[in-house]
Amino acid sequence: MQQYNDVPSNLRVGGGAQASSVDPIVMVIALIAGVLIFLLPRKRVIVPLMLVVFLTPFGEQFYLAGVHLFLPRILILVGWLRVWTRRASRERSASDELNSIDKAFLAWAVISVSSTILLFLDVPAIVNQAGFILDAVGGYFLLRRLIQDEEDVLLVVKTFAVIVSVLAVTMSVERLFGRNLFGYLGGRMVPTVRDGVIRSQGTLAGPISAGTFAATLFCLFAWLWKSGKAKVLACAGGIGSAVMVVTSASSTPLLASVASVLAICMWPLRGKMRTLRWGIVIVLICIHLVMKAPVWFLINRVDLVAGSSGYHRAILIDQCVRHFSDWWLIGIKSTANWGWDLWDQANQFVGVAENAGLAALMFFILMISRSFGRLGTARRHAVDTDRKKEWFLWFLGGALFSHVVGFFGISYMDQTTMSWYLLLVFISAATAPTLATSVLPEEDVNLRNAVSPIGYASPLIFESARNRSTN
Repeated sequence: MQQYNDVPSNLRVGGGAQASSVDPIVMVIALIAGVLIFLLPRKRVIVPLMLVVFLTPFGEQFYLAGVHLFLPRILILVGWLRVWTRRASRERSASDELNSIDKAFLAWAVISVSSTILLFLDVPAIVNQAGFILDAVGGYFLLRRLIQDEEDVLLVVKTFAVIVSVLAVTMSVERLFGRNLFGYLGGRMVPTVRDGVIRSQGTLAGPISAGTFAATLFCLFAWLWKSGKAKVLACAGGIGSAVMVVTSASSTPLLASVASVLAICMWPLRGKMRTLRWGIVIVLICIHLVMKAPVWFLINRVDLVAGSSGYHRAILIDQCVRHFSDWWLIGIKSTANWGWDLWDQANQFVGVAENAGLAALMFFILMISRSFGRLGTARRHAVDTDRKKEWFLWFLGGALFSHVVGFFGISYMDQTTMSWYLLLVFISAATAPTLATSVLPEEDVNLRNAVSPIGYASPLIFESARNRSTN
């Protein structure tokens, strides 16, 4: 298992352990969770799924005929079995319709799978990508079926608060005593140490993942507090999130935390965000023109924690840009020859580009853009009518912003992937009712945003949109 972990992630196609590696206790927990997923009411199914995914060590799996069945993958199958056996009795809702985020997600997934298969052209690649489809598409759309409205989001955030509280305690023990308690369940027992500082990781694949996972949840715990529905859990989640970020001893989680706090503080400027965004773009362009190095080398200036590798991340982006011709079509098998340690895709955008090419990167960015767009449109409809709803949408935007910041320091590969999918599902569920009753169809709203970057659209566009919406 250790030999497998030492192989660069971009070379792991069809490889891995040749035997099952599931702790007996974890196996029992997973069996109980599977039964609960099948028996509980739809609104409660997400709880056992989340508890197993986030509170069992990453990498627990069964090996069967050359196929690795990871525990989350098995629970996703159980979840779909439940959906299929009860589909006749379920009523459809506005959240069931495929929206622009879903379409971008599907396009990204299909292109990623196709690119990897074309790149390697062997059976292990096909098997590997079948697993990816089950994890990504199967997991994402299962969550879409399970999370339908704000009440469902509330339950998930409460569950996250419990999970983060547990992980905060275990990561504190890991930091103080140099022993990961989840090592007794099959995880890594001895923590990572850099520059003499222990970096805790809990159940996740590494300390950066653990800290980033916690940091991106802070805005959701802030919403939990603001809503007044579960202030005790909100405090536990917020404190736990801070503890996890500190004990991970990594710069990326700290930056994601700063992004969360900054997003909350930008509330008074919520009506001027388009102007602010374009202002940031213009400033970055100006900095790029006057700097001796490209603007992405500003990442090298970020050194919040001893041992930070900002220079490595800046070089990673730089070499990705310089080797555009190597990866733009369907990605590249390995980037190890680009420079020292550049096989490590410590950037989500670079990882998507190098693994699947330019088209996949464009749809991944479109997924983020459409998420912001839906939140902005729904929030504007809530202005002066539902302040709590407006706050809710703003906090979701803050969580999305913290993920984007985190993407510049890590490529998601463990439980953080499901955390990311959950946020996308939250956004779809939170905005669906508002957009379904709005005057403009979603496509027309996207057109307005694209045509008018500063927030003022031509009256002819609105008139045309209204005419189409009434025909």
